[in-house]
Order: sequence, then structure tokens, then C-alpha cells
Amino acid sequence: MEDYEVKDANAKLGSERWQNGAGYGGRGWMSGERLASTYDLVEQMFYLYVRVAKAKDLPPSAVTGSCDPYVEVKLGNYKGKTKCLEKKVNPEWNQVFAFSKDHIQSSVLQVFVKDKEMVGKDDYLGRVNFDLNEIPNRVPPDSPLAPQWYRLEDRRGGKVRGEIMLAVWMGTQADEAFPDAWHSDAAYVHGVGVSSTRSKVYVTPKLWYLRVNVIEAQDVIPNDKSRMPEVFIKAQVGNQVLKTKICPTPTLNPLWNEDLVFVAAEPFEEQLVLTIEDRVHPSKDDVLGRTSIPLDTFEKRLDHRPVNSQWFNFEQFGFAVTEVDRRLRFSSRIHLRVCLEGGYHVMDESTLYISDPRPTARQLWKQPVGILEVGVLGAQGLLPMKMKDGRGSTDAYVVARYGQKWVRTRTILDNFGPNWNEQYTWEVYDPCTVLTLGVFDNCHLGIERPGVSTVRDSRIGKVRIRISTLEAHRVYMHSYPLLVLHPTGIKKMGELQLAIRFTSLSLANMIHVYGHPLLPKMHYLHPFTVNQIDNLRYQAMSIVAARLGRAEPPLRKEVVEYMLDVDSHMWSMRRSKANFFRIMSLLSGMISVSGWLGDVCHWTNPITSVLVHVLFLILIWYPELILPTIFLYMFLIGLWNYRLRPRHPPHMDTRLSWAEAAHPDELDEEFDTFPTSRPHDVVRMRYDRLRSVAARIQSVVGDIATQGERFQALLSWRDPRATGLFIAFCFCAAVMLYATPFKVVALVAGLYMLRHPRFRSKLPSVPSNFFKRLPARTDSLL
Repeated sequence: MEDYEVKDANAKLGSERWQNGAGYGGRGWMSGERLASTYDLVEQMFYLYVRVAKAKDLPPSAVTGSCDPYVEVKLGNYKGKTKCLEKKVNPEWNQVFAFSKDHIQSSVLQVFVKDKEMVGKDDYLGRVNFDLNEIPNRVPPDSPLAPQWYRLEDRRGGKVRGEIMLAVWMGTQADEAFPDAWHSDAAYVHGVGVSSTRSKVYVTPKLWYLRVNVIEAQDVIPNDKSRMPEVFIKAQVGNQVLKTKICPTPTLNPLWNEDLVFVAAEPFEEQLVLTIEDRVHPSKDDVLGRTSIPLDTFEKRLDHRPVNSQWFNFEQFGFAVTEVDRRLRFSSRIHLRVCLEGGYHVMDESTLYISDPRPTARQLWKQPVGILEVGVLGAQGLLPMKMKDGRGSTDAYVVARYGQKWVRTRTILDNFGPNWNEQYTWEVYDPCTVLTLGVFDNCHLGIERPGVSTVRDSRIGKVRIRISTLEAHRVYMHSYPLLVLHPTGIKKMGELQLAIRFTSLSLANMIHVYGHPLLPKMHYLHPFTVNQIDNLRYQAMSIVAARLGRAEPPLRKEVVEYMLDVDSHMWSMRRSKANFFRIMSLLSGMISVSGWLGDVCHWTNPITSVLVHVLFLILIWYPELILPTIFLYMFLIGLWNYRLRPRHPPHMDTRLSWAEAAHPDELDEEFDTFPTSRPHDVVRMRYDRLRSVAARIQSVVGDIATQGERFQALLSWRDPRATGLFIAFCFCAAVMLYATPFKVVALVAGLYMLRHPRFRSKLPSVPSNFFKRLPARTDSLL
């Protein structure tokens, strides 16, 4: 059986430092000195950095009379090349090469300058050699090492024409040159694929809700003068299209007063395009006018105060309309109230996994309550994701998202146990948020076979960590299983090792946050409907995916969609079962209490029943002790459960998700497209299965409705005898309760409920019999 549990990870973090070898003066990196570093949540990884800045006075070719130079940096069997600059005798490259200590196979670093030739072997212009034992150490926050000029030498060591400016130093992954450097573990990637192997930080574009209140239009000119137009407004922002309802009365001055809400991202590249259309036929609409308005002209509001309305003129629409017609003869106009909402949080992710509830407007942001630091250590036991040279291979990288900041680690090529050892930091504005990390296989390295470049980066797994489950100032170092649901069932793709630390900045602010709403106040003053939230979230996710896909290297659409749980709203029999059993788990506590109370009433354990009687009598005579006793009981339960508290953050639970016991056909249905792409007989079988499940739900809902209607029948006189008996009972009970102290009534009622089985009957009680005889409206159903 697979092990799906979170386990402790063993790693030697950067906080466990050796004391020697810090600074530029240190030597002997080859002998294993440990450098000081601020990266205290990851293992220190050592690199030889080579910055190739520029060259000067390079000799031109005797054949072409020009020079097309490039630099080749060689360390053992690993070689990195700069880009080739054509016709430059004084070229500038400014490129950095990083060689991992694990890949060092030589004690000499060689830097060659060559002249690119169209035919034959490239010309050798010169070289510079470095002894690794003489290279200085460098640790941030020390200033970068200044490049120096070196005279080129020939193969025999003699000086030749030309100089090259280089900086060579020993460092760790904390070096600021690390993210953009060429890495020796990606040595066989060239061209456009190099950028996709580098680590990068991305920022989500600033998203706004655009609220368009369509009030009215005036002087509508229909194409058909013989009829009054039935008009509506169609608004479009980018790919988002919304329509108002058709004006209920055909008129030339229609009135709507409808709100249309869109998602817009800074910088505003789209315009608000409005068209007024006439419903001539159920399948035909005539466009009567059109106008375009730049988004940056609209007011940005921070609260619910109304903005000023404006009139906008329509331009006449059609191929035969001249510019003079547009400016002089057409006078239709529309009345709008448009604003960019800064008081809302634009949700591009599920509210269940929200990572940043701040509103759009920066003026409304509060101070951060903590700092989240995440060290992405490595992975173990990754499965092969693709075939390369006839064998399985995985080129893994990690994407982490929290708030507006996305991070992407570098890609470790052809390794089932990669070690990234990269550390990232986020500000936390609300602890009740979720950090999401995903592991992917890079399929865009530029070395794939022709026709394979269109493939998508494959999912390896996902980890979610809720910040509120972390204790402050504690380092959590665990190995999380990477679980992916396939049509064949749940599959463990490997394990991701993380080191996480949450630092609280202010206990008072933290306590203050727990008393505030999760979302900004505009979500409660002017809430959106459920359908609006779903549609706006999908549009926001599409915009984020498109913007991040234009970065370099791009964060691809399939990665963004997986991180934002784009398919979380789709129907799944497995999820339905999981949610049903979650409800049953919640009700199990009440069922257990009810069973315990039944045992007390039936005197299954006489000692327990006697103690309950004593406690009941005490509470009856001293009712002021009831609430203090309940709160004290919960306090003691909390203290007792403290020793049983979780030792690590919660992770995906395969049993709770109902993933291990899911039927293959249910999984196939979950992975089906929408609309379905399965054969008709399969769809018919699934529809019948869904009908059977819905029939059970229908019966349960009907039973609940029946019980509620029986309560209504107590006083509705639908059954005159039953209602008469009930109101007579109510009158007698009222008179008796007015005359009898409440303590006596509670005492009698409690003792009656706790009476010994000898005084009980196996038949239903009189109130139960009376209630079940009351009429419901089931006899009025067809």
C-alpha cells in the first residue's frame, strides 16, 4: 500500500554554518569550507561563478576582415557559451555562468575567446586560465566582485592581441547572479530553452472590477422605421461580453438600470465597447450604434459612495455609413455610471484556498501581520514523465503562489531526486490564507523532437499549506507526498521536501485580524451573486494566465490553471461522496451524544445514570451555573486536546477525498470534458446513475419538507380535530406554566426523560403519535 502521509525531512539547513571562509579573503573552497548565508531554510549549494563582461581590441579575421566573437567557458567536461556578436572587435556580453560544485571535474577553469566562422572550425583568438584554489569567496550582502581585464594568451601561454573583462568567484545560491546565470546542470539546453530553466519571480497583474451601470438610452434610431425597436445593450471588455435585458416596452428611449461587472487588469490595454442592438427576430439582432471608451478615463472608487453618471454618444454602425453621417446625423446617446471598484478583492482563485484577501486599492491595505519564509529543498522518488533517448526522464521545477507573488524555481534536468535549495519570502496580511506549491515537468527546453514543442508541462503534484495551522517562529521541515488523480486512480508521483517558517510581527495585530471579516467590506455591503462570483473568477483567472504567459520565461496557462484550481467547480461523483461523508462526520458527534444520552436514559451503566441525575439536579437548583459549566467543559477539552495537536501541517487526505475507493467509471466521468466527449451508451448509463442518486436526495428532501409541513399543520386547521386538540393543550399548558415555577417544570420534565426503563414503554410516545398523524401536502403532489 502506498504511503500518503507527511513525513519529517532530514536536511542540513543553512543556519547550521561553519565559521571559517567568509568574505572575499577566504580561499580553499575546494577543501570544503562553509560560507555564511542568509538562506537559513535551505541547504547551502556551492557554485563557481564566471561573469563574462566584455572584450576589447580583438583581432579581425584575415579572411573576412571582421570579427564575430563569442566566449566559451569550460570546466572539465562542462562548457557554456555566450551569444555570438557579429562584426564586433569590442563586444559586450555581460553573461554569468554558474558551475555546481558537484559537477567540478578539474582544478582549472578555462575561458576561450573564439571567432565564429560560417564554414569550417571557429578561429581561436585566445584564452585565460584560473586555478580554482586561488579563486576568492563571495557572500552577499557583500558588494559584487568587480570585473578585471585579462590579457589573452595563446595555447603555449604567450600573450596575444586582445583583452577580456572577467569576474570569477565562489558563492552559493544566495548570490544575486544565481537566478539569471547559465547553470552547468542545464548544459545541453541551448537557445530559447535556456530561459525556461531559470528561476524567476512573477507578480500577478493588478486586477480591478469594472462596474458598468447601464441607466438609459435616448433617441434610438432603428433601421426599420415601421416598428418600435426592442433594444438591449451589449458591453465588451477584451474577451468578456455581457448583455442587458431587452427593454420590456418597445420605445425610442429605453430604460434598464442594470449593472454589468467585468474584470480589468493594469495596464489597461482594452477598451469598453458598447453596442446598442435591436432584437428584430429571436435569431437576428440589428446593431444600431457603437461606442468605445478607454478604461483609464473612469473614476476609481474605494467605497460604496455613488459616482457621477455620464452621457456618451453612439456612432452609427454599418458599412455604408460615412464619417459625415457619424458626426452630424447620428445623435443617439447612452447614460452610464461607470467606475473601477478598488474596495473589492478580485478573486482569481477559489475562496476555499484564498491566499490574499486584500482589496485592489493600495490605500485600503493594512500592515502585514507576519512573514512567511519557504525553503524549497528538493524532491525524492519522482516518476519518469517522458521518454528521452529511449529512457524515462523528468525535468522538474516548482511553482509557488501566495498573494500577488508567484515564484518558479530553476529546472533540474533529467533527475528523479532534484535538489533546488531555493528560499523565498512573502508578507502575510491574513493568517487564514493558503500557500500553494505545484511541481511540474518542463517540456519546453528547446531540445524536444519536431512537433513535440506544443505539449503542455505535465503536472507532478500539488501541496497546499494553510498559514493559520503553523505555529509562529517554528521551522517545519517535512516531506509532502505529491498526489495526482488519474483516470486509473490515485497515484503518488514522488515527495516534495519543504522547510517553512511563519514569523508573527505583532500578536495584537494577529488577534485583531481574527475578529475582522475575511474579505473587504464591499463584499458585504454590495455583494455579488454566486453566478457573478464564478464568472468573474473565471475571467480573472484567464487574464492572469494570459499576462503571466507573456513573461520571459512564460508561466504557462496549464500551470496557472492547475495552481488556481480552475476545474474545482466541475461535477464529480467522487467529490459528492467526499462531501456527503464530511457532513456525516460532523453529524457523528451529535449522533454519539444522542446515543450516550439514550444509554443514560435506559440505565445501561447505572453509575453514569446516577451521576447524570445528580448533575441535572444541581443545574436545576443553580441554573446560573449552566453557561459557566459549558464554557469550562470546552476549556478543559481544549487543554486535553493540546497534547494531541497535529505536529505537521495538514495535507491531501486520500480517504477524506474518497480517492482510494473511487470507481474507475466515476474517475473517467470526472476527467470527461464539458460538454461530454464519451459515447452515447456511456453517457446514458451515467445519466441513469445520476437519476438514481438524485432520487434518493429527492426522497430525503421530501421527508424534510413533510416534517416541516406537519409543524405548520399544528395551527393551520387543515386537520380541525388535531388543531383543536393542540390549541386546547397549549391553553392548559400556558395556565399550568404560569402557576408553576420554572424549576419545578424543568425538574419534572428532566426526570421524566431520564426515567428508568422499568417505567418506559416500547411503543412510541403520545406526542410522537400525534405529530405523525398530522397532514402534510404530499397528498397534493402530482
